[in-house]
Amino acid sequence: MRATLTAGDLAAVKIRQQATWASGDYAVIGSTLQLVGENLCEALDVHAGWKVLDVAAGNGNASLAAARRGCDVTASDYVDALLDGAARRAAADGLPIATQVADAEALPFDDGSFDAVLSTFGVMFTPDHQQAGRELGRVCRPGGRIGLANWTPDGFVGAMLKIVAAHVPPPAGVPSPLLWGTEDHLREVLDGCDIDVTRRSFTFRYRSPQHWFETFRDYYGPLHNAWAALDDAGRASLEAQLTALAEQANRSGAPALTVDSDYLEVVATKR
Repeated sequence: MRATLTAGDLAAVKIRQQATWASGDYAVIGSTLQLVGENLCEALDVHAGWKVLDVAAGNGNASLAAARRGCDVTASDYVDALLDGAARRAAADGLPIATQVADAEALPFDDGSFDAVLSTFGVMFTPDHQQAGRELGRVCRPGGRIGLANWTPDGFVGAMLKIVAAHVPPPAGVPSPLLWGTEDHLREVLDGCDIDVTRRSFTFRYRSPQHWFETFRDYYGPLHNAWAALDDAGRASLEAQLTALAEQANRSGAPALTVDSDYLEVVATKR
């Protein structure tokens, strides 16, 4: 079902979401996903000298990957602290990137400003999917490329997010971010683009299922906030279900955790 939120509802949701992603420390999780940004830039075949925008950049995985390939990169996010982390990572690697605080649904850039627009596990969490899709297309030049990495509903992270939502439901009317991990929805929100979708898998590696749970509980905003909102019984249920999910998905055997999580790698060319 499509969201039917009013402007006031959306503003309230954005405030709540911004606080969620500012909580914990997403960089602890995000830095482990660097390979996804590298693969996405290769899939887009980015060219040195291209102007590239990373939307909902977090701590800059796709930004760093594009900068390593000689692109002129701007990392945007609505959480200042995450952009500060992206800038520090870039400086440590000797990579020039610009940062810009920005809402993915109201990007402060001119039409057709960028040769490529990227987002890894970021824009999928916007509350107004259609508006976010329009903005991605608006700031990309004709013939330019939009590259996304989105968790699938049937993958490990998809299952994790569903368990979290069952314990702390999202605001009424907000569509699931996991819709971005389905081809039909992508073709709807990226209308005006020719879309190529590849199903990929990212492997999470932790010392144990409990280590994975504790890391995500402490640092991953959606789980961190859900944990804070629950009473003791709710916390016990959430922990039990998530550790059971991790144990079931583990392919390494005790004690280490090795879990593959599917995502869609999207390359969309703006017509």
